[in-house]
Amino acid sequence: MSASWINKLNESDSRLHKEDVIRQALEASVLGSNNAINFLTLTKVCYNPYVTFGVRQVPDTIGITDAENPWDDFNQLLNELGQRGLTGHAARDAIQEMAERFDSDEWNNFCAPVIRRDLRAGISDKTINKICKKTDYEIPVFGCQLATNSEGRPEMKGIKRLEPKLDGVRVLLMVIPSDFGITTVCYSRNGKVFENFSHIEEQIQSSFTKLCRAAYKADQGRFLTEGFVLDGEVIGNTFQELMRQARRKENVQASDSVFNVFDIIPLSDFRRGYWNAQLSKRIDILESIRSVTDTLPNVELLPHLMVNLDTYEGKDQLMRYAKDQVNAGFEGIMIKDVSAPYECKRNTFWMKWKPTITVDLEVIGIEEGTGRNQGRLGALVCNGVDDGKEITVNVGSGFSDGDRDEYWANSNLIIGRTAEILCDVITQNQDGTYSLRFPRFVRFRDDK
Repeated sequence: MSASWINKLNESDSRLHKEDVIRQALEASVLGSNNAINFLTLTKVCYNPYVTFGVRQVPDTIGITDAENPWDDFNQLLNELGQRGLTGHAARDAIQEMAERFDSDEWNNFCAPVIRRDLRAGISDKTINKICKKTDYEIPVFGCQLATNSEGRPEMKGIKRLEPKLDGVRVLLMVIPSDFGITTVCYSRNGKVFENFSHIEEQIQSSFTKLCRAAYKADQGRFLTEGFVLDGEVIGNTFQELMRQARRKENVQASDSVFNVFDIIPLSDFRRGYWNAQLSKRIDILESIRSVTDTLPNVELLPHLMVNLDTYEGKDQLMRYAKDQVNAGFEGIMIKDVSAPYECKRNTFWMKWKPTITVDLEVIGIEEGTGRNQGRLGALVCNGVDDGKEITVNVGSGFSDGDRDEYWANSNLIIGRTAEILCDVITQNQDGTYSLRFPRFVRFRDDK
């Protein structure tokens, strides 16, 4: 049975054990074991970030034995769910019917977890790819363009596009045409599916044809047949509330969130991790679809400013723009090379600039660390008032290993001292209290 491989994986929590089980399955598949081939094939489907099924409730069964276990039909069901040929009640009924055609052990321990996209076997795509790299079972890696810090970069020259750095959540909205229609899925930058931005997905889905036809003629055909990815940031009333709604399973209240789009990439190029079109061309494509996005209540194209950093005027524009964006409540600014392609990794094609502030707070407590920091300092609990705001925050970074040992051993001498803390910004919690975004310990200020 294919589920027997899941049982083997769960015999131990050891990473080496799980890698060995996958290696055994791979060797068995080479020798022609149908169970091993089936296990590895469907495990790839389960962990493939580009495959989603659009269902949440998958039933278990009880006591079914000696069933036909129709794997070909199961694979066809997954294909129809993945392309949204089956949705809603039709999908629910088809899954229930399929469940009754499998042994309960096989369905409950393997088939249903595949549809749920979680085998609950303590493995990840990295575990699988470590063993199955360069085989048919290697799992595609999800990636997107990431930015580096701009400070001290020699690339800070030439024509750049400046954008406000939004205080939201990065979203890659994938628009996928198929024989069954158009599917839209919101992903995080790490390939996890956001299920609570359906209002944005529906607006893009209903406008798919208009968006494709509005794009430049050179791209219309590709977008219509292949689909595309809109890269952007979803923002809500506050960052904290947005993050709660993004992952919430019940009582979701994210309908006021807005998708701010700053890039567009053909789907096939996004999946291979690279599109050689310059940012200037991608901006032109976005501008060509503005007439459509302007009609969508929860979709906006991100505003920008073009500057030439080879001139004093351009450098002055950048600094004034950065100051204006921070004063307007943004995290900072993004600085993008208009001649660069889109590449799904971190590089200097995109750079970010964020202001930092220091806050002096009193240490009111010390917490022990966990994991490698067990038995020594984990975090300082700090409190104080800055700019009229009472701040309480746990500071767990900025310490060397020696600091953690020393401060934990002398905790009675640490309480009451003033700590200088570097952070990105002062944030307000839902209960009205204040904290710090990304706090890092700098030093003790014994002069205060």
